[in-house]
Amino acid sequence: MRFQTPLLPGRLIRRYKRFLADARLDDGREVTAHVGNPGSMLGLAEPGARIWLEPNDDPKRKLRFAWRLVEHPDGHFTGVDPGAANRIVREALEAGAVADLAGYDSLRPEVRYGEKSRVDFLLSGGGRPDAYVEVKSVTLSRAAGRAEFPDAVTARGARHLAELAAMARAGHRAVLLYLVQRTDAREVGLAADIDPGYAAAFAAARADGVEALALGTRIKPEGIEAAGLLRLLVP
Repeated sequence: MRFQTPLLPGRLIRRYKRFLADARLDDGREVTAHVGNPGSMLGLAEPGARIWLEPNDDPKRKLRFAWRLVEHPDGHFTGVDPGAANRIVREALEAGAVADLAGYDSLRPEVRYGEKSRVDFLLSGGGRPDAYVEVKSVTLSRAAGRAEFPDAVTARGARHLAELAAMARAGHRAVLLYLVQRTDAREVGLAADIDPGYAAAFAAARADGVEALALGTRIKPEGIEAAGLLRLLVP
């Protein structure tokens, strides 16, 4: 997934009201950017952090910039826009780059299922059971090399697990795909201390047959693409 316009580097001044951030670009301008991540962004929104913003000239948008990346002091990157996750995963699925999810004839996004949900991708055909694939963007890291999900309490995430579990019990494949938008992660675990309810829902879903995968990424200011599978630290 390539960014639509070249990103501009700067320094974060502050994040506020969840969806707003003030930044000072390298050219000296102070701008306000949209923040597409509703989570806590724990460890990513410290004042002074080096960040990358995507400019736009869309008259329908109130803000002319959107926050896309954090560049860490060691040169690694984190993608902070969860809205990019499905585009990244779709490119990988269409290219057959995720072996566990390859071999299907069709891919449909945003298909209604369960009671109140839309699954991110429904894979079908190829003589295999339909696969319901839910994507979660992972950005939290509190230990070197390890990413964690979630970074805040997520009742919505627990509901999605319950919906996937129902599909697994009905005989379909149900897959939770963690897209790790950090280049410094080698493994992924659950942040059970942040949201014990989500961890319990995950364990229940796994017992019902829900599969879980963790997919890494390659990130640079030009774009983000899926990389190989990462070690998943769950039963």
